[in-house]
Amino acid sequence: MSELKKFRFVNKIEGISFIILLFIAMPMKYSFDYPMATKVMGMLHGLLVFAFIYYIIEAKREAGFTWKETAIYSILSLIPFGSFYTDKLLERKMTIA
Repeated sequence: MSELKKFRFVNKIEGISFIILLFIAMPMKYSFDYPMATKVMGMLHGLLVFAFIYYIIEAKREAGFTWKETAIYSILSLIPFGSFYTDKLLERKMTIA
């Protein structure tokens, strides 16, 4: 499996974990007084962020991302649902190449 495909996979999983953390775990913590939800989901999301960083560096080397593209993909990972937009950009990039 290419580094770009691995990056796309980790990008999707990290994005999903971010959505779960924001829209499920945090409301459970603050609305239902269940802090364990954010502890577990926060830890998982944190590990996925490290995987995201590793694979974006590897994909940059293999796929030849510019620094601008790398910065855009990194910034999009900080925005809820941004990782899904990144996936669409990468899908288009893969079909062009």
